[in-house]
Amino acid sequence: MEHRTLSVETGTSPGLVDLTPDCEAFLRDAGSLDGLLTVFVPHATAGVVVVELGAGSDDDLLRALDALLPRDDRWRHRHGSPGHGADHVLPLLVSPSLTVPVIAGRMTLGTWQSIALLDSNRDNPRRTVQLTFLGG
Repeated sequence: MEHRTLSVETGTSPGLVDLTPDCEAFLRDAGSLDGLLTVFVPHATAGVVVVELGAGSDDDLLRALDALLPRDDRWRHRHGSPGHGADHVLPLLVSPSLTVPVIAGRMTLGTWQSIALLDSNRDNPRRTVQLTFLGG
């Protein structure tokens, strides 16, 4: 088993950060062949997704998230920036982890798929991501 911890700057606006190059570098460095890559974000207000990035998809995803989890005063969790309670409901929609099969050292992502950190929390500009490879 191989492990790496990433520190990711996400800034103070909701957004997506492409983790695919970091995952590829980790697998190369680990000398991986076949197995499973797990990506885990140990935060209550962020998650990881497999998604198409670019071509407007990022904005569409964030707009849909805002529609599903509006940033207003409906939330009981009220510390931080206005509407921060919505960030704590994010795990309902976006998991803090995902697992990707690896074959011959490469993730088996589709042509337009990327692994991205989704961070809707404006109050935390830095995130930790745990990468773990289990296999040979």
